[in-house]
This record gives sequence, structure tokens and C-alpha cells, in this order.
Amino acid sequence: MAIKQTAGHDQLGDFAPLFAHFNDDVLFGQVWSREEELSAHDRSMITCAGLMAMGLFPQLQSHMNLAKRNGVTRSEMVELITQLAFYAGWPKAWSAFNLAKEIFGDEEATADAGRSEAMNQADVLPDSGFYPLGDPADGPNFTGHAWLYHLTEPDVECSAGNVTFAPGCFNRWHTHPHGQLLLVTDGLGWEQEEGRKPRHLKPGDVVFCPAGVRHWHGASRNSSMTHVAVTPAREGQSPVEWLDFPDSEQVAALG
Repeated sequence: MAIKQTAGHDQLGDFAPLFAHFNDDVLFGQVWSREEELSAHDRSMITCAGLMAMGLFPQLQSHMNLAKRNGVTRSEMVELITQLAFYAGWPKAWSAFNLAKEIFGDEEATADAGRSEAMNQADVLPDSGFYPLGDPADGPNFTGHAWLYHLTEPDVECSAGNVTFAPGCFNRWHTHPHGQLLLVTDGLGWEQEEGRKPRHLKPGDVVFCPAGVRHWHGASRNSSMTHVAVTPAREGQSPVEWLDFPDSEQVAALG
């Protein structure tokens, strides 16, 4: 789920409340939040391309920061600017590159290298435990390769899925309105609830995260991990709200 946007209300709520409402509640709340149509990652790529082409660099700076939070990598942003340079103009590309260097920088290069390592390790498909590996679930909410095999229909009141993480892959902090049950069936990994120490996971472990509590989970650096995720939901309500990523260096240090 897209992160709730409040910039309009924060900056213009008193001065231009109607515009703030349209910005936060309509543009971001209704249009940007339709991730079943386009992921937040893809929307960020498209928006950055449009803003660069128009030369709107203050807005581009904000959306590059948002793109980074939505999982856009440094290499993807560099390629986007390079491709558009021939259409939008060389001076605009220079200005966009200067913004990208400030926002992505060396830290993103390190993250890209970590993703590439995880992808190489994933060339050999991991063990998915008792159930088939399922379909790729890569996207803006995971740092690397993941797979999902639906054990129930995804929109039932209590869905269950077999989730497999490639080595080193983990997801964003997130919450569930009615909690979530994880049953670890294969490999090694980690889970952490906000305010608690990370918990090392192994086959047979059972984790229950209460409703509304921020948590993340994923595979160990040198091992894949598979768990069955059981997630209650109500009709018309999203079963998960995705937030920001945990600190990648802290996760890598767990092993």
C-alpha cells in the first residue's frame, strides 16, 4: 500500500486547504495508491521521467527521493536519465544527474551491489518447502527475489500463501490490520517487530505479529527462507500497509 502523503496539508493546509486536499487525498490518495494498476516503483519512474522532460527540477528532486523509497535503484535512475537525454535535452539531463548524485550517491551503489549478489545467488532456485515455488513476487516492497504460491484465494477473509525469499532478500516494515501468523518451513531468516530485537528464524518456528504492529521479515544473508503467511482481512480492506525499508546495513550485520 502506498505511504500516506501529507505534504500538501503540512505545507499548504492553512494557506490553500482545497489544493492540499487535492494533492494529498486525490492525487496521491486515489490515483497514486492504485498499485494494482502500476506499482509504486513504476509510478515513480514514470513521474520522474515526466518531470525531467518538463524541466521541473524542484518537483523532480522530491519525486527522486520518493522513488528511492519506492525501490528505484541508482542504476535504474541513471538509465532513465540517459535515455531521456536524447529526447528531453542534454542540459536537462545534466541537471537531473546532479540531483540523482545527491539523492542516490554511494549508498545506493552499495545497495545495488547487494541486490545483484542476491540475484546471482537466486540463479539456483531455492527450496520452497512443502509447496511449489509459485510466481515471482519481486517488486518495490522487497530488496531482492521472492516467490509466492497462493494456498487460498488472495481476497478471502483469511488468506494463506507460501512465501520464499532468496538469500539476503527482506521486505519493508509493514503492518496488518488484523495481525499475521508466519510458519517457517525451510531455510533460515529473520523477523523483527518494532521496539524488539531481531528474531532468528529456522524451520518449525512460529511467529505471530499482532494487529497494527510494524514488523519486517526475510532470509538470512547466505540462506533462502520459506514461510507460510496467514493473514486475516475484511472485505474492502487491504491486508497490509507497506512502509519504509529497515536499515540495510543493520540487516546485513545480522548474517
